[in-house]
Amino acid sequence: MPELPDITAYLAALESRILGQPLERIRLASPFLLRTVHPPLQDLEGRSVHKLRRIGKRPPGAKLAGRNSLAAFDFPDGCLVLTEAGSKRRASLHVLSGEGGLRSVDPGGVEILDCDLNSFRVALTAENRTLKRALTDPRMVSGIGNAYSDEILHAAQLSPITLTHKLAPVEWERLFAAARSVLTFWIDRLQAEAGTGFPEKVTAFREGMAVHGRYGQPCPRCGEKVLRIRYAENETNYCARCQTDGKVLADRALSRLLGSDWPRTLEELEALKHR
Repeated sequence: MPELPDITAYLAALESRILGQPLERIRLASPFLLRTVHPPLQDLEGRSVHKLRRIGKRPPGAKLAGRNSLAAFDFPDGCLVLTEAGSKRRASLHVLSGEGGLRSVDPGGVEILDCDLNSFRVALTAENRTLKRALTDPRMVSGIGNAYSDEILHAAQLSPITLTHKLAPVEWERLFAAARSVLTFWIDRLQAEAGTGFPEKVTAFREGMAVHGRYGQPCPRCGEKVLRIRYAENETNYCARCQTDGKVLADRALSRLLGSDWPRTLEELEALKHR
């Protein structure tokens, strides 16, 4: 799922194409995509786009071909096609009315680029969660998912499993600064890469990332191999030397398999590989 830097790049590309333009027609590939009843979808046709906002992620008459094309929004100068690359079919379309309607679907997480350090800390300590879960919880922080949380924690040199209630003041400062710098860097980079075109590559794994999607590759800071924790459909990528004082974090599946043989340090991990 696209995260804040990706969505920001999409919004910038859309603003130059559809802002101020009338929405002439909406076409759905399946009625099940639409999750709201009021206001009716047809009420949007003929209205102009006045503003584009993010909450929490081509030629006219383009065909809705294939299973990935879900909806088409026809404008005078082109057609915006909504697609879904994954196979889980989680995409949905909501038609809402006014600010109250938007607030009804806003999870309420803070905007890192708009808040201060204290607001950031208060949001993440509302519950005692691991840093990884807190950063990716849209009720706490808006716009961050699996990929950029890995990058932020690596930049801050903090363990993904550290509990928010355990962080020292200096670590909060480091985390907040890292979050802002990582997001700003990738927003600028993705917008520069897109230029006057439209962002084409929807991916969580980008060239130039420090740890996310780089399992087994060298950490750009210390050269140690990037490790990972797998759980459910996600994984956390981290550098043990930079983030966990050399401790190898337990992977749920493998640690159950290895039991007491699970390596606790980088040295034990290397020894296990050479058995």
